Amino acid sequence: MRALRFFEPGRVAGVDVPFPKPGPGEVVLKVHATGLCNSDIRVYLGEKKAAAGVIPGHEISGEVAAIGAGAEASVGETVSVCPILCCGSCSFCREGFRNRCQARQTLGYDLDGGIAEYVRIPAKLVAMGHLLPMDPATPPHLRALLEPFACVLNSIESLAIGAATPVAIVGGGPMGLLHLIAARAYGGGPVLVVEPEAERRTVALELGADAAVAPEDALAAGMEMTTGEGFRAVSLAAGIADAVPLALGLARRLGGINFFAGFPPGASHTLDLNRVHYDEVRIFGTQNAPFHLYAKAAAMIPRLPALDRVVTNRYALADAAEAYAARLGKSGLKSAVVV
Repeated sequence: MRALRFFEPGRVAGVDVPFPKPGPGEVVLKVHATGLCNSDIRVYLGEKKAAAGVIPGHEISGEVAAIGAGAEASVGETVSVCPILCCGSCSFCREGFRNRCQARQTLGYDLDGGIAEYVRIPAKLVAMGHLLPMDPATPPHLRALLEPFACVLNSIESLAIGAATPVAIVGGGPMGLLHLIAARAYGGGPVLVVEPEAERRTVALELGADAAVAPEDALAAGMEMTTGEGFRAVSLAAGIADAVPLALGLARRLGGINFFAGFPPGASHTLDLNRVHYDEVRIFGTQNAPFHLYAKAAAMIPRLPALDRVVTNRYALADAAEAYAARLGKSGLKSAVVV
């Protein structure tokens, strides 16, 4: 079968690999679509680690093609994947935070992922229920949004966004726009999107932002929108350290700031510590999501047609390497390889 391999930073290529066969408890999926994430781009750039020779792709949707002995799955079932393989017994796993397991492995980074015709799903991942049934009527490129949308829901819930919560999203790329869609679904508003590229600001307005402005206009616009108080919830959805002071400036007293996006290795920035202390601003980070939010994302995705606006670039498997070039060149928004 055909697959894309990551060999080293700056080099991915299509290759022929053997068809996977399921062992005991394992499942083989026929891949329908796999999304390309900014984390995949960071691996390509050498900013994040992945195993040399791995098949990338952790945002996977497909159908069960074969099952090993004892695997709880049905051939032909349409599913999307929570790609986290965890120990199941550490304190993080026991408390429901499988995404924080210290023994965690992830499809597409440590183990072969979904930019391929078929992908083998490890037995432990199957046994822990990480194949989530999806409505087959939902287009494949939207079903592949399960993992990134679950990550966004973790951000939304960690920021306690609910009815009439003022929200600022710093970064209007694919993940920032998913934040916008999710924040609206949770009843949040008004919503400000801060984004330097005019085209992305236009998309943000089309998707329901109350305002979308360039970074240099953000503080003035934000204070006007919130009668000078600032935002109860601020998501930093762009991994740019220099944007941290802006996020802090947009937060209200008792507000929260989530560092959602990953940063380059060694990234740092100074903070106005007294602003954090005296105004009781909470600063935290989220990465991936606890498992229950995958189930919530699976239920929400078919009901959110706006998600289709975010996946702008779709590639055949033979052209998968072009998806990397498109993301590096900021062509469109989110990319998906549709197999």
